[in-house]
Amino acid sequence: MQIILFIFGAVFIVWGIYRMKTDDGLFGKNQKSKNIFNLLLMGEASGLGQFSGGVLCIILGVIAFFVK
Repeated sequence: MQIILFIFGAVFIVWGIYRMKTDDGLFGKNQKSKNIFNLLLMGEASGLGQFSGGVLCIILGVIAFFVK
């Protein structure tokens, strides 16, 4: 189970970094503000949301490893 969480976490992190660099937002002057607006508007479907979801998957994998 932990390996699946690590794999999904790594995929989400890489995909989130790619989406953060390439997505355009409706508002914002720089890429950082566009990413924050996309996170508020789309949630997990945004690049920042996918990145944070990947980090959360890795953290849950580490916690599951120590609990088991």
